[in-house]
Amino acid sequence: MYDVHAIRADFPILSREVNGKPLVYLDNGASAQKPQAVIDAVVKGYAEDYANVHRGLHTLSTISTENFEAVRGKIARFLNTPTEEGVIFTTGSTMGFNLIAYGWAMANLREGDEILISVMEHHANIVPWHFLRERMGVKLVWVAPEADGSFDVGKVADAITDRTKLISLTHMSNVLGTIVDIAGVVELAKPRGIPVAVDGSQASVHMPVDVAALGCDFYAITGHKLYGPSASGAVWISDARMAEMQPFMGGGDMIRTVAQDEITYNDPPHKFEAGTPGIVQMIGLGAALDYMSALGMENIAAHEAALRDYALERFRSLNWLNLQGTAPGKGAIFSFTMDGGAHPHDISTIVDQKGVAVRAGHHCCQPLMQYMGVSATTRASFGLYNTTEEVDVLVDALETCHRLFG
Repeated sequence: MYDVHAIRADFPILSREVNGKPLVYLDNGASAQKPQAVIDAVVKGYAEDYANVHRGLHTLSTISTENFEAVRGKIARFLNTPTEEGVIFTTGSTMGFNLIAYGWAMANLREGDEILISVMEHHANIVPWHFLRERMGVKLVWVAPEADGSFDVGKVADAITDRTKLISLTHMSNVLGTIVDIAGVVELAKPRGIPVAVDGSQASVHMPVDVAALGCDFYAITGHKLYGPSASGAVWISDARMAEMQPFMGGGDMIRTVAQDEITYNDPPHKFEAGTPGIVQMIGLGAALDYMSALGMENIAAHEAALRDYALERFRSLNWLNLQGTAPGKGAIFSFTMDGGAHPHDISTIVDQKGVAVRAGHHCCQPLMQYMGVSATTRASFGLYNTTEEVDVLVDALETCHRLFG
């Protein structure tokens, strides 16, 4: 049985007050809170087991290395990736997409080649491709969502040309909650030999992900959204794409030998992991994945679906609230504006006085804001510890805001 109140007790920060009110944390799309198990793993990593990883022969280095490398398998199992060796540790999805851009795309794309992306993408899955547009002359081809925020895979089929060399899409929009049919995109791309990269920053948090079933070539995740530490994450890369890549960063750990006139590289995954990594951050991410797996991703998804449905029912009773994105089956992520002149920044500031934490701005999705015809939205994003009672607190806070501006 999914006991959300017992789960909440695992998160120390949820017991605090903000502005004299119980904290209602609805900014999970930006960064999630951490359970005590993750906090304990980080403290233990520094207080009891810390040493640098790899090559150290002393006891602490061995323990640290074993704990650190064990996370690779945990990520592989969490995402059901075809290979564990394809899991590259990163600081998050931003680093993951830069690794794909500099390690794979720069070595395999040429001037005039096309990268197909959606208007819904986070800047992490836009800006690296703009770098290639500026520096190599590749072309960005954009696919827009439907009016309700849903994403028609048929538009991807229509946009593919002989010059399409990469398709890079979000699995779940961090603004609209829209879930993209990645398997359907792969079915279109694979016969044409087009690699598919996926931003799993949101999807991996809210629903079971089976990378093997999706069939994609790259899949990136971000640890701090997965209830783990900041500066942790990974990107899984298929064997075929890995063989086509060149190292993105140079330094320790990614080399086998260094001489004055030559170097030889380490084997993957270490070939793409230069320098001393975020050792304790990754161990903390491993603890977060253990925690989520123990709850069950299917159970988390079912709980959040119930929250989504309840929130939608409450929001639809507010005829002055304009929801952005109502696609069927979307995640529990809601972006909205309000009639009456309240700017999203105003809304966020006012509901904060009720203890409610939401985010306001463009959410690192400026092309999507432009497409929707707004400069910013307020976003309430739910997680595994949120409750229907917190939805009610949010609605009450929004009604207060509307009265002030109405």
